[in-house]
Amino acid sequence: MKTDVIDSHAWQRLQNLAVNPYDLTAPGALQQDGRIAEMMCDSAGLRLFYAAQRINAEVLAAFQEFADEHQLVDRFKAMRRGAVINRIAGWESENRQVLHTSSRDIFTDQAKEPESARQANAEFKKLRTFLEEIEGDSAFTTMVNVGIGGSDLGPRAVYEALKAHNIEGRQVHFIANVDPDDAARVLTQIDPARTLVTVVSKSGSTLETRTNEALVRSRFEQAGLEPARHFIAVTGKDSPMDNPENYLRSFYMYDYIGGRYSVTSMVGGVSLGFALGAEGLRTFLKGAAEMDDACETHRVSDNMALLLALLGIWNHNFLGHPTLAVLPYSQALHRFPAHLQQCDMESNGKSITVDGLPVPVKTGPIVWGEPGTNGQHAFYQLLHQGTEIVPAEFIGFLESQYSRDISVDGTTSQQKLLANLMAQVVALATGRDHENPNKRFSGNRPSSMIIAARLDPLNMGRLLALYEAKIVFQGFSWHINSFDQEGVELGKVLAGRFLEHMKDPQKCGTSIEEQFLEALEISRNAASSQR
Repeated sequence: MKTDVIDSHAWQRLQNLAVNPYDLTAPGALQQDGRIAEMMCDSAGLRLFYAAQRINAEVLAAFQEFADEHQLVDRFKAMRRGAVINRIAGWESENRQVLHTSSRDIFTDQAKEPESARQANAEFKKLRTFLEEIEGDSAFTTMVNVGIGGSDLGPRAVYEALKAHNIEGRQVHFIANVDPDDAARVLTQIDPARTLVTVVSKSGSTLETRTNEALVRSRFEQAGLEPARHFIAVTGKDSPMDNPENYLRSFYMYDYIGGRYSVTSMVGGVSLGFALGAEGLRTFLKGAAEMDDACETHRVSDNMALLLALLGIWNHNFLGHPTLAVLPYSQALHRFPAHLQQCDMESNGKSITVDGLPVPVKTGPIVWGEPGTNGQHAFYQLLHQGTEIVPAEFIGFLESQYSRDISVDGTTSQQKLLANLMAQVVALATGRDHENPNKRFSGNRPSSMIIAARLDPLNMGRLLALYEAKIVFQGFSWHINSFDQEGVELGKVLAGRFLEHMKDPQKCGTSIEEQFLEALEISRNAASSQR
């Protein structure tokens, strides 16, 4: 297996091919030689169209050579079977297994890593029992999820995506930001007597979560309620939160699942199970498990996650495009790009290899996005005519969620949505020549299109696992550790020191300028003491 990214035959081959990438603006470029039919990939019920990428058969062959040379699929298989890959060789690191896929590997008697799958199954059964206990209980119609980062973004994105499939009368609110207005806004919308609160923290000590939990508990106490009868802990076993005196129930999360990969564990499972019911949650997990299995296919053109990963590397490392727009043509996926921002940028925003050496190439891109068609009336001007070329991944569905639509001017709203999606792909790729330079579109702006039948729990699980695997494959390609997040630690440490300083009004300045100058001095002293 090659461990030096640049010193590989396939990397050099791709560099040579990138000198003259496929020209999407040439006459008939998208239709040439059955290109659209050939550049199509099916995985676990999703379909990827990638004819609007600047590649040809030779580039695709180089992708296969690169994937084989770096054993990308074999490393994915090893991850699912419990290899310790969350590590930096020769340096202190988390040194853990990476087993988020085990949280949905509960549909077979031959799980890839039996012990972690057994733990996931046990938690799911425990959750099913709890949901049955409150089934039909009109006392609880609302849940509030208190968590931050991976304990908020993923569960929130999936909940928003699947609201159409909620149990009637059930709703979930999310509190994440330590900004007190975030909690206050949610607390004005709930009836505490009919509300369950899920507090999510692996360590049981996350500052923002502990602070928000205290705010929410005070609201229940003011209403004359005993919080312990309403609060649920999702935490590490034996953490400070694993305490039946303070929580109605505890569900466990394990250190082999990173926060941003934890949606299909109890981190997302409790709130999603409350909203969707146990069977709805099980269907969501089934979709993710199906995509995990599809990711073990070695042939790049048949492995959607691997193909997306390598297309991203082609655009980022070889064509020099620094960002990626994820553009779902579904309003329900309006928080999905935000989840992918964390999952991708926290995973692959790294500058050293797993050997502790500087990475010789660019790693993770800047990921952003908003739903279409709203974005067309906002930032698509830059996508089409700006000086920065932004590769895009469009996501669309053949059917609407609610099946409530009408025909206007001969077409339904869903047809209009899909027409806009496909038009953007073609317009970005082919561009348009015009004698008026202000009406000229350069084209050669690459994009892919992911299509599914309908946004339901099964396809949402598939879509989530697709992007998780894509990110993992890219991390393997760059030879980095996609599973730690040291980059978030320094700010947290310094914030703790500033808070200690703020506790003493004699020392703390009264103006924001004075406080900032004092913060800089604390930072300087801290840095000096660590040298």
